[in-house]
Amino acid sequence: MSTHAKRERLLLAELLENSGPDAPTLCEGWTTRDLAAHLVVRERRPDAAGGVLIRPLAGRLERVRNEFAEKPYPELVQMFREGPGKWSPFGLKPVDEASNTVEFYVHGEDVRRAQPDWTPRELDSVFQDVLWRRLETSARIMGRRSAVGLVLRRPNGQTVVARRGAPVVTVTAEPGELHLFASGRQSAARVELDGDGDAIARLHGSRLGLT
Repeated sequence: MSTHAKRERLLLAELLENSGPDAPTLCEGWTTRDLAAHLVVRERRPDAAGGVLIRPLAGRLERVRNEFAEKPYPELVQMFREGPGKWSPFGLKPVDEASNTVEFYVHGEDVRRAQPDWTPRELDSVFQDVLWRRLETSARIMGRRSAVGLVLRRPNGQTVVARRGAPVVTVTAEPGELHLFASGRQSAARVELDGDGDAIARLHGSRLGLT
């Protein structure tokens, strides 16, 4: 049975393929080639991928990512589409679902929303619920650097506190949009903000996300 992560992988691979190697993304300074290299290194080179979270390894990660980025673009996209090797923990379904569902969804939007004529992707209710459950477990990590108190809210009233404090800004949207906002894509997410003007400005200036 196809999983959410597998579906998002195939959709993202198609986006990368159709966009070509030089298309812009929402990841600052990265083209689609850079993003594809990041995705492949993340799964296939654990010796370097740790640089995402471990600062002393960041230089090695950048060198390895640049090496992969020099590969022919179709080969790079195909490597991502095929996924990790059989010995990688990412090859295990529970790990794949937990680690890649949101990762691939967000990076798919990084490609789509960097285009001037993009339109919102409609997500089914089952997938929105999956994204919400992921958000419930990761919100406090992603919101830890918010300059104000931060509450994430679904239109149905479900809420999660991403950061305690005052003043408070409440961000309301469907889970897919909330993930984009909380992962640092504030300007690209379609959300409603409730709070005073200064607090909202401080929130927009905050560095949200896992890294």
